Amino acid sequence: MTAPRSVARRLPLETGVYRFRDGAGKVLYIGRARNLRRRVQSYWTNLGDRPQLAGMVRRIARIESVWCDSEHEAAWLERNLLEHSKPRWNLAEGGAEVAGYIRFDDGPSRPGLRFVHTVTAAAPHFGPYLGGLRIRQAISALHRVLPLPYTSAADGSAREFARLFGIGPADRETLVRTAMSVLERNVAAVTALRAELVRRRDRAATELRFEFAAKLQDEIAAFDWIVAEQKVSRLEPHEVDVYGWADRVLVRFQMEAGRVCRWTQRAASEQTARDRVAATPAHWRTFAQRNAELAATLLRDQKA
Repeated sequence: MTAPRSVARRLPLETGVYRFRDGAGKVLYIGRARNLRRRVQSYWTNLGDRPQLAGMVRRIARIESVWCDSEHEAAWLERNLLEHSKPRWNLAEGGAEVAGYIRFDDGPSRPGLRFVHTVTAAAPHFGPYLGGLRIRQAISALHRVLPLPYTSAADGSAREFARLFGIGPADRETLVRTAMSVLERNVAAVTALRAELVRRRDRAATELRFEFAAKLQDEIAAFDWIVAEQKVSRLEPHEVDVYGWADRVLVRFQMEAGRVCRWTQRAASEQTARDRVAATPAHWRTFAQRNAELAATLLRDQKA
């Protein structure tokens, strides 16, 4: 059997979630990483500020991993798995990030986007997202390019700022439509808004307004976070089973109440897997197949 430390070299240089098991198959630890290979290898090369994990490392017999489509997706998957079942060596049930939503308010006095912790009726919501600061920075970025608050019909300072921007209540519908497209992750809308943020950041740097350029860079990073692909936590309370199969390994992700909270893998014949894989929703299939292939590769190496 190949040592786990050597198996870690087969992990992708991509973002995702990893899981360690002991010789009896018990889960020891669940974590996430921007670079799976580098992070997992670090357990055998440099624990740094994690010396308390040395005892766990000696027990690792198997490594499992999920290759995610974004850092945000990996953060949500780690959180969901830990909230469902926390292994002994994880100190917390989930990540430290605050969960929240972006709500669209269309009232004539206070139109715009708001950060909220829960979903309420009578208003469109987007998310969920992780990271209160990131959500607020992303809203700031959206309002910077799409100044919805200044389309208010109210008098006062908002009206004065609206004159400076050259906008008013008549522009609200266009701005709302664009904001909705961005938050729904329409590729063209996301690309255009991000390009405008980058243009403003670069202009600020050229004009030596470095603090403002840095603020815009933070907003761009937050914007990228919320519009990145993220399937494992949904606004709607979906229930779905996602399957991928490769080389006699069947991987399953179970979504309950809109959260992927279980991830399992087991040996299975192609005939057993066929119907399950065929029933997997189309937008999940690339993710499921990629992770079945990764699971088969890691399992094969750890049996060798």
